[in-house]
Amino acid sequence: MKKKDLLREFVEHVDITSFDATPVVDAMRDMSFTARDTARAADILNTMIEDKDCTIILCIAGSTSAGGCMQIYVDMVRHNMVDAVVATGATIVDMDFFEAIGFRHYKGTPFVDDNRLRELYIDRIYDTYIDEEQLQVCDNTIKTIADSLEKRPYSSREFIRQMGKYLVQNGKKAASLVQTAYEHDVPIFCPAFSDSSAGFGLVKHQVEYPDSHVSIDSVKDFRELTEIKLKSPVSGLFMIGGGVPKNFAQDTVVCAEVLGHEVDMHKYAVQITVADVRDGACSSSTLKEASSWGKVDTGCEQMVYAEATSVLPLIASYAYHRRGWAQRTRRRWSKLFEPVPAGERQ
Repeated sequence: MKKKDLLREFVEHVDITSFDATPVVDAMRDMSFTARDTARAADILNTMIEDKDCTIILCIAGSTSAGGCMQIYVDMVRHNMVDAVVATGATIVDMDFFEAIGFRHYKGTPFVDDNRLRELYIDRIYDTYIDEEQLQVCDNTIKTIADSLEKRPYSSREFIRQMGKYLVQNGKKAASLVQTAYEHDVPIFCPAFSDSSAGFGLVKHQVEYPDSHVSIDSVKDFRELTEIKLKSPVSGLFMIGGGVPKNFAQDTVVCAEVLGHEVDMHKYAVQITVADVRDGACSSSTLKEASSWGKVDTGCEQMVYAEATSVLPLIASYAYHRRGWAQRTRRRWSKLFEPVPAGERQ
């Protein structure tokens, strides 16, 4: 088969505004097992949204953005259901930014000769394909952005904001997470930013500018996200997958304590995962376990053991159609890190 024969059918992103999952979630509330857990998770997310004091942090790991959930995250930001995002570099760069500059993910199959895919320069995420040549355009676009900036260390939040600014002028897609977050002052943090297409682009940038270049300061990320927690009397986590984004967001409570501040644990927490708890890994540690570290309160937490593309659309659609977000005040936490104009200083 030729490359064009394999890259034919696009992955389409589910639109939570186009259907109302409320009756399904309400029915699941009286069922058992994962169904009941899913309904309770939807209730907790909705409670976060309706809590006027709550800062909501969306944490994304895994490949749900490539798998059809990208529009969910965009709509959550656009409709004021999210105040900050912590994600993997792949989620933000290889998946969202990649599509924003004009490329797509394709339906594939796991039952394929991967050596043949390599020959054709096609990358595979289970049953989803990506054109590696297009991904390298993404790498080089990151380099172009880095080349244009003042040569200094940046938090990933600062750099991703520049990516959003770039998309306003050069984006090929009507809406992306990076651009939508930029337009609504929702900060995006990628504590492992270089573990993505961004890494390749930034390496090329640093090789070309060995003495003075852009770099990513993950400690600055940690400090900035902790500053958001310090200014949030109540906070909630909505976590897709686990890994670095999950632990990074949870650890802001501990970091605040280390800095000498007394803050409450994250009051609300939902995690959707398929990870096993028995190996002690961060990705699979239960939210109750996180309480022992002083990270998450146990009053309003829910683990949902499911592959996220199967339950996330239901939970997010339920919260959208409850419309608690319509009464929320936008936090616009990105403005916390902008210089105060001279005329406004006291």
